[in-house]
Amino acid sequence: MGQNVVDQPRHEFRSGDLIVLFALAFTLLAVFALRPAHALSELKPVEPPVIADETTKTPPPLDGPLTNPDGGLPDPSPIIRQTLPSPAGDDDTDEPDIAEPVEVMTDLALLPEPAQRMRQLIIDAASSGDPEKLRALFGIGPTATQLSLGEVDADPVDYIRSVSGDGQGQEILAILIDLLNTGFIRVGAGEADETYIWPYFVALTIDELTPPQRVDLLRIVTAGDLDNMKTYGGYNFYRIGISPDGEWRFFLASD
Repeated sequence: MGQNVVDQPRHEFRSGDLIVLFALAFTLLAVFALRPAHALSELKPVEPPVIADETTKTPPPLDGPLTNPDGGLPDPSPIIRQTLPSPAGDDDTDEPDIAEPVEVMTDLALLPEPAQRMRQLIIDAASSGDPEKLRALFGIGPTATQLSLGEVDADPVDYIRSVSGDGQGQEILAILIDLLNTGFIRVGAGEADETYIWPYFVALTIDELTPPQRVDLLRIVTAGDLDNMKTYGGYNFYRIGISPDGEWRFFLASD
């Protein structure tokens, strides 16, 4: 005999089930309704980053004085600057030039006696062949002879040897003698920085030298040096300055 299989009754939604579902849905809607809502006007927009305008950027203030990019060499005295030519094409109007014709002198009697004496002492020391003989003439302190447009950290006699082509200083001694045997000029007449300067070419236009003056200059420099001076725009070899009271103010070159 087979067993009677009792069919399981199918689940049917009753009205009570629907009431429970509606109650659950109502509860969920109430919960979400209680959360605060934000209007669009209340949302804070994200601001884009500010990009600095390089054309209007204000540089920070300087904390100190401007310095020279080449090392800040000290500025030479006005008298020395007057005798240093500006390179050709240099329109720097701050560089003073000798604007008016300057008298070229060859008569040593026109030199004040102290200046005459210092000139002769330099020649005598240079003629000895020993650069050490110049030491006493260079002086010390604020009135020491200026040997370079920059600072000279070395002993002055050692410096003379170092810039001499022969390494012993004797080439420089020969240059001193040659310079002091040319004509000279007077700069700053009647002023505190009045100076007698050798050679007189510092005050002349190289392109306008007369034949005798060219010969004078070629006793000191080579023809190649002379061509370079024309390109440079003026005399740029060594020069010597002596004050009326016999102070050896400078011995330097512009190159």
